[in-house]
Amino acid sequence: MSNVSYFNFLPNFQYINPVQTGGKKKQYVEAKNLFVRMKIKDSVADYATNFRKYDIKEGQRPDNVALELYGDGNYDWVVLLTANIINARDEWPLSTRLLYDYAADKYEEDLNATRHFETKEIKDSKGRLLLPGGQVVDSTFRIPDPENPGLTINPTVAVSNWLIEVRENNKKRTIKVLDKQYLSAFVSEVRDFLQYQESSQFDPATGQKVAFENI
Repeated sequence: MSNVSYFNFLPNFQYINPVQTGGKKKQYVEAKNLFVRMKIKDSVADYATNFRKYDIKEGQRPDNVALELYGDGNYDWVVLLTANIINARDEWPLSTRLLYDYAADKYEEDLNATRHFETKEIKDSKGRLLLPGGQVVDSTFRIPDPENPGLTINPTVAVSNWLIEVRENNKKRTIKVLDKQYLSAFVSEVRDFLQYQESSQFDPATGQKVAFENI
């Protein structure tokens, strides 16, 4: 199989060498343009039939997901691109161990301290919803007891810093991925998109973009 790494698809350009200048003529070094990036439109990712939802499993990395879905871990960039993830460090879910290490370092002795209080879901004897769960309230919040008229109850639960971090991490687990049958066409489109078109900064002799010195 040919190398399908995203890095290999990035176009080259001639960057002014800050160290050597070879006489009167500026010398250039060839570099990858790391600033070129595609983004999938939200409307396309939401409604196109070639995308589907995927739940990232505990400890999975992008290359693990790519191996499972496409049979090749080098398609990790397809996973990230179709999920519209720019910074995998911040936008990809951590394993439980790494999340705990991160949270313990962030909160130290306050890791299990209460961040706030939330309501618990309350229904009456007929199953009708009286109070939705998850609303942030005071610790003293009370409502009438549906089973005992004249009395009140405190339908709250303490939510710790650790639980907040777990919830935020879990929100990152559901992503949109490309169906395997569209993979080949998608990769071809990305390859074509990342090639430079002729412009004032395009050198037809080399087929590459030329970077100018900062003024």
